[in-house]
Amino acid sequence: MSSRISGPAALNLLFFLLCFVFLWLVVDLRLIYHGGGIVLGFPIFYRGWEFFRESVSWPGGFVEYISAFFAQFFYIGWAGALAATVQAWLLWQCSGSIMKAISGWQVRWVCFIPVIGLLVIYSRYSYQFNAITALLVTLGFVCLYLRIPLKSKPSALLVFLVLSIILYAIASWICLLFAALCAIYELLVRRRRLMGVTYLAAAPVISYIESLLIFDMGLVDALRNLRPFLLYEAGPVIAPVLCILYLFLPVTVTGLWLIRWGMSFDSAKKREEAEGHSPGRFAVWRTGTVARVIGSALPFVIGVVAVSLSHNDRLKTILEVDYYACRRMWPEVLQAARHNPRFKFTSRAVNRALYHTGRLAEDMFAYPQHPEELFSTATARGAAFWELFDTYLDLGQVNGAEYMLLVSMGVYGERPIFLKRLALVNMAKGKTGAAMVYLGALSRTLFDAGWARGYLEEIERDPNLSTDKEIQQLRSMMPETDRNMELIDENLLLDLLDKNRYNQMTFEYLMGFYLLTNQVDKFVGMLDRLNDFDYVGIPRVYEEAILSYSYMTKTKVELHGREISRQSHERFENFVKVFIGRYGTNKRAAFNELARDYGDSYLFYSVYRFSGIKR
Repeated sequence: MSSRISGPAALNLLFFLLCFVFLWLVVDLRLIYHGGGIVLGFPIFYRGWEFFRESVSWPGGFVEYISAFFAQFFYIGWAGALAATVQAWLLWQCSGSIMKAISGWQVRWVCFIPVIGLLVIYSRYSYQFNAITALLVTLGFVCLYLRIPLKSKPSALLVFLVLSIILYAIASWICLLFAALCAIYELLVRRRRLMGVTYLAAAPVISYIESLLIFDMGLVDALRNLRPFLLYEAGPVIAPVLCILYLFLPVTVTGLWLIRWGMSFDSAKKREEAEGHSPGRFAVWRTGTVARVIGSALPFVIGVVAVSLSHNDRLKTILEVDYYACRRMWPEVLQAARHNPRFKFTSRAVNRALYHTGRLAEDMFAYPQHPEELFSTATARGAAFWELFDTYLDLGQVNGAEYMLLVSMGVYGERPIFLKRLALVNMAKGKTGAAMVYLGALSRTLFDAGWARGYLEEIERDPNLSTDKEIQQLRSMMPETDRNMELIDENLLLDLLDKNRYNQMTFEYLMGFYLLTNQVDKFVGMLDRLNDFDYVGIPRVYEEAILSYSYMTKTKVELHGREISRQSHERFENFVKVFIGRYGTNKRAAFNELARDYGDSYLFYSVYRFSGIKR
């Protein structure tokens, strides 16, 4: 007997252990916390009474408050995975209890469907922690209603009304699901049809009255609050999954109840089952070895298939690259970008990482490049704002960074990354009052409070922050004039160099821009500025561009005391022999050989206008 109990328990434990590992190491919930301009709706959480009071001032605010708190632990990968796994386990427990109470059965593999739905949601990098918490609270209230011994109709109605009022206050419109499950229980189990109909009719009325009287909402807002807006905002993939989660128990318990009672056509069989004489052929099969094996294996099989089909590797790469870039973890940026190297959305972060590791002028064309992938050369929109604000800060275009941060905060809501960058921007501009507002907000968060308090203390000691290296560095690079704040272009980069001729990132970005846009004459005209920096010789990419320009124009390029390396001369000569001597400049015919040997070079890019495909 004990082995029969411990076997399923061990499989259940294994399933949820695998869920934890999957969420921690495969999905990596830190990426959902980060957002990367892709994840919408992730909440901020502030410590203190004021934030709590504001949060619970509307229907569903309490669940949002609790969800926001636990969602912050996504910041720590394993802690977020643990919170999500516990949420999944509680959902599984509640679903099984409700299924058993209403239908009389608890089909093991069916109970795992909501959990698998959660894994699909996380695999798609969608933030739905609040929606799942609201569902979980609702199922918890259903379990409470089912466990309270309510023999009389008035007592049952009173308990239902009290629970409905509380549930609407803390979880909003999802109280309608609570009413539906309680009504099904009354109709199918207790056979009190009038009570079931009363519950269904009373739920929206209770919610509407409560909105008007307690939360002081207008008629339109009260009616709108009963609609599940999150389904409209979830997207074409996640919305159906959420619908399945919400409708799962009402449909499942009703279907199981109909199957269970539909199999008994005569009173003799019913008496035999009640007396324990004969459980019937279906029940025997249901408890047999084959059924147990299938029931044990199905959750694992369905789970693996579901997450394999739903996991978005492309989206993970984009989020991962941006996550590491925002934390200035440059080797990790380059490593993550190799997983899907041709994603256009990762190129800007890759170029920043190449610069900060001293490799942009050496290995720029070892990665996919395009004229618009160094930075935005057209008006930015949407997620591009998120991609660019750190690039603006690195270059010293502080006003442009501030503009993009404010727009991003309007789109994605308050997030610590925005507050932190805006504090830096305002400190660099000398606006300590505005900076202290952002720092004060950050000081009430869970994970950035120490950083914020450190700067608040520094401002108190030295309002000008004259000894802070990061702030002084930003001030030294800020241009005197403001151009289009949505656009990094040649003129902006020249302005930044006029402000600080030793701004090496601006110099390398300008040189890269000239090469990407085939303005090699302007590139050659900037070579005298190499002496402003501590280059040893001439960077490889620049050598290739100089040799190509000199060959095409039949002119000698002034190198200002520097020399091109022998290796670059030999590489260029071999390229010319292959492309011109062997293929007669036939680009299509020469492609495979040139891509194999020169796909990481400016030479290849100058012919084909893309790069990073060395084989």
